[in-house]
Formats: sequence, C-alpha cells, structure tokens
Amino acid sequence: MAAELKPTSWKLTGNPETPREDPHWIKRTAARAHLRAAGFKEEDFKKPVFTIVNPYSNALPCNNHFHELADIVVKELEKLGGKGFLCNTPVVSDGETMGSNGMKYSLISRDLIADCGELMHQAYAADSIIALGGCDKTVPGVLMPLARLNTPGISLYGGTILPGKCDGHEHLDACSVMEAIGSYGAGIMDIEELHKIECGSLPGSGACGGMYTANTMSSAVEALGMALPGTASSPAVTPGNVVTEKKKEQCRQVAAMAMENLKAGVKTRDIMTKKAFENAVTVLYALGGSTNGVLHLLALAHEADVDFKIEEFNTIGSRTPLLSNLQPHGKYHMKDLDDIGGLPVVMRELLEAGLIHGDCMTVNGKTMAENVRNAPRLADLKQDVINPISKPFAPAGRHIIILKGSLAPDSAVLKISGKQIEHFTGKAVVFDGEQKAFDAIMQGQLKPGHVLVIRYEGPKGSPGMPEMLSPGAALVGAGLGNSVALVTDGRFSGASHGIMLGHITPEARDGGPIALVQDGDEIHIDVLKKTVDLVVPESVLAERRAQWQAPADNLRGLLAKYRRNVSSAHRGATTY
Repeated sequence: MAAELKPTSWKLTGNPETPREDPHWIKRTAARAHLRAAGFKEEDFKKPVFTIVNPYSNALPCNNHFHELADIVVKELEKLGGKGFLCNTPVVSDGETMGSNGMKYSLISRDLIADCGELMHQAYAADSIIALGGCDKTVPGVLMPLARLNTPGISLYGGTILPGKCDGHEHLDACSVMEAIGSYGAGIMDIEELHKIECGSLPGSGACGGMYTANTMSSAVEALGMALPGTASSPAVTPGNVVTEKKKEQCRQVAAMAMENLKAGVKTRDIMTKKAFENAVTVLYALGGSTNGVLHLLALAHEADVDFKIEEFNTIGSRTPLLSNLQPHGKYHMKDLDDIGGLPVVMRELLEAGLIHGDCMTVNGKTMAENVRNAPRLADLKQDVINPISKPFAPAGRHIIILKGSLAPDSAVLKISGKQIEHFTGKAVVFDGEQKAFDAIMQGQLKPGHVLVIRYEGPKGSPGMPEMLSPGAALVGAGLGNSVALVTDGRFSGASHGIMLGHITPEARDGGPIALVQDGDEIHIDVLKKTVDLVVPESVLAERRAQWQAPADNLRGLLAKYRRNVSSAHRGATTY
C-alpha cells in the first residue's frame, strides 16, 4: 500500500518506505511490537488505519447489533488493504432513561462520544474515520470528530426499528408506550391494555421508528452528504430480528468508499459546507424532524467551523413545506419511507422545486443532484407517505419555529408539526424539575388553558438538558395535547408532539426570565410573530430578580464537569 495512503498512521507504525535503519522507524519499534501482539503481520504496517467509532451496547435495541456491523466493516477493510481500529463508545438510551436520573447523561453522551472518537483517532494516528450512528445522540456524536479534525471519513446509520403491533393495535413504536402511560393515568386505558402495548411496541433492533431524533439525524447526515444515498431510512433487522442483507451490504459499501475517499484526499469539511447545512435543515423541515435536530446541527456546524446560527432555521423553515406523513405527526414510519425509495425521493422533490443546493459535493464523490437524479419521482408513485410540494402535509412555516421574547430573550424552539395554532395564552403552572410536573399530570392537576412550565432542566440546570417526553406524552395521553402548552428550558424527544416550547434561553440556572415565572403568571405564545412573552410588569420582575438565587451547586464527577463547560442551547449546547 502506497505511503500516501498512510498520511498520519506512519507516525504510529513508522514509514514502511524508509530504510530499517531510519531513526523514526527504529523509534517506533516498541509500537510495532505491541501491534504484532494484537495480531499485526509484517505487511499490515504498510496499510492505512481506520478508526471505527462504534457506540455499541447490548443494553438497548437501537445499537445492540452494532458489534456485527462493526465486524463487517473491519473485515471488508482487511479485504481492501486497510486496518480497522475499533473505538467502542458509551451510548445512552433515551427510551430507557426517560423520566429518570439517567436521562441527565443523554445529551452529555453526544459530546463524550465525540471526544472518544477524537481521542482514539488521534492517539493511534489513524488516517480516516468510519462513524456508525444509531440511537439519537450517537448519530451527531460519531460525526462530530470528523468535522472537528477535518479528517477523511464517512458515516453509516445502523438502521431504523420496524413498527410494532399487538392485539387491537397496529403501527406501534416508542411513542405509543409513553402515550399509553398517560392514557392509563387518565383512566382511558386499563393495566392489561398498557401491558400489551409495552410488550408489542418494539419488536427488535433498530432506532425509534418514526421521524424522531435518530431518523431525523440520519436523514440530516445523508442530506449533509456524509452518508451514502439511501442509507438513512433502511431498517436494521428483518422481522426475525436478524441484521438485513441490505444493511450488511451498506457496511461493505461504506468501507470501500472510505478507502476511495482516502485515496482521493477528500476531507469532511470539503463536504460539510454552509450550503450542505442548508440542505440538511431543509430536509429536517420537509420530513417534520425532531427539535433535537436544531441542537445537533448547530453543534455539527460548530465542529465544522461553519457560521450557522439558530435564526437560520426560521429562514429555511419559512420556505420549506412539511411533506411527510410520518410519526409523530403522521401515521407512517421510516420503514415506509424506505419502501418507496428512501430519502433520495424526498430530495429529488426538493431539488426540482429549487429548495436544496444540487451542486453540493457528497461523500461518494458525486453532487447531490447526481445522487438523486435516478430516484423515483413522487408523481410516479402511488403512496401517501410523502406528499408532493404542490399538496403538502402542511404549508411552510408550520413545523419548527424559533421564537424570542421576554420569556426567551435569546431563543426558544417551538414544534407545531402542521397544527393550526396561531397563538396560545394561558396561566403558568410552575415546577422546578420534571418529576413533580409528571406527577401533577397523572394526578389530574393540569387543566385546559394552563401553561405547564418545567424549569431548571437546561444544559447547566439539570444538568444535561433531559427530554420532557414523559410529561409531554402524559399530556397527550390524557387528552390535553392541544389545550395545555408545555414550556421548558429542557428539550423534547423527537416523539413529542402537542404545543411544545423548549430550549428556553437563557435557561433558569443562568438567571433567565423563566427562573422568575410564578404560578398564575400569564404566558403568551404568538406563532405568527414568532414571540413568547411573560406578561408580567417589568417592575414586578425586577423585584423577583433581586430575590432570585441560583440553586446550590453540589455536583461531582461528569455532571459537574459538564455544567462548567457546556454552552447555551442557543448555540447547540457544545462543550468547548
């Protein structure tokens, strides 16, 4: 293998093209001895090294098949003349930790995964990164070190879960379980029915099946150009819970493309440009993606050194209609999108309408326009998974909206997903923390017209900015999804729907106005004006502000470190 394919790994192994007496070759003798003990043969020192960022655990269905995917990638690299070094990272399941203390670690894991990828890649002087993403934060987390280091590389999504079913229920998923809990609490469902949904909703491996955060980010990464066309939507496993042949073949294709890109000298920032981010955000709006996509795309832009601010989401959202009929706002799942041709079908529709940049370079060496040229046209398909731009699921400006106002001087993120809401005014019912709010919902304390305020759940406050899916889904399950607004400095699951306003900044722990809200205060949300205001006289707020004190800081370990370093959600909650 030519030395130019070892642009950095020669620093680990020594340069195989230099004489054995070369001082650097001699210096690396101990490293080669250890590598021989790990299985290297003489010819392996001539091969390029690929970091395989692999967030594997057997604790969650989203990623419990990743050991198999990573093994396929490593074996294919061997066939192609490369060496794959596994970087097994932590992974936190939102679905399993939701509503518990473990949820504090969810968003934290995104940046920890990125740091793990950087650490292993740099420590072993590897030449390229292959990033395997699955559960929510892992999709941006594994891509962040590529952008940070501007290394050659490629991303592959581990796949979506198949829809679940049980007696009397079809098209089930993770959201179905959470909303069933709310229905049980409201007396709409009995315990036997709840248990049936628990047992039937998630049939096997794969990330949450609707247009939730994992599938939002897999789509965004493909739209960025960092994943091969059509890989964002394919299921992880068969109905028998065996990794699909399609996903195995994608692993082999990714290994081959990583090798080709290394030969061509293509680096991540050649692909992750400002126009590529505009494409990704356009796709997020067209599909009705998760509000977490706002956080993660801001973080990725930060890593890629691209000037992309939160206000640009409104600019793009104001011209991009909602096309998808996918959960949580619609009835279908990601598998159904895959069945009609996957994301290329959507992107062709957007390209032909002039809504995305077709000249953006992608990871396979082709432009975005070339990648979608042969995708089926929506007009030629008989389906209702994706609506045409001529007849969208909802018009532009009816999905994610960035608001500002006296309650959120920096920004807040509202998700309406096509709902016909122009404004909402209600009286605040305030809780410092999620658990008390959830208990109040289950006890029937929330009534139509209330604004449920959950604070001290921001990046610094909780810390970790946990998702408020449990109280949000409980509201929906109790029949209050369209009559009670939920306002928080925390964030929402991609499965959340209703009147959900999160990411309030400045957050409560930083002394933002949300820290000053009291029970009975009037809060006004104006969708058309893109404002959210606390309707309380400034003189009253000044008195409250003078009396306010930040909660005591008694954290230790990772949570303390995160609180000290994390930025505002306004900037993606990055840690450096």
